[in-house]
Amino acid sequence: MDWKVFATVFAAVFIAELGDKTQLATMLFAADREVSKWTVFLGASAALVLATAVGVAAGSLLSNYISEKILHYFAGLGFIAIGAWTLYRA
Repeated sequence: MDWKVFATVFAAVFIAELGDKTQLATMLFAADREVSKWTVFLGASAALVLATAVGVAAGSLLSNYISEKILHYFAGLGFIAIGAWTLYRA
């Protein structure tokens, strides 16, 4: 295992997930006193694992047909578009 790649991916995803809609929704579910915190934790964890698996599979598939450099450009443009849309709606 390439620990440098592992640490980079872990740090990037961890920082990106802090304070996002997913974490806020999970906090709201966990705030319900009648709900098991373990059930909330396991449900949220399973959802994040599955979403990550979809991302890895899509990235692997796309890399067979599109160069890594082009994928980076599309990802960057996607982030810029989301940021612009967010600013526009604010």
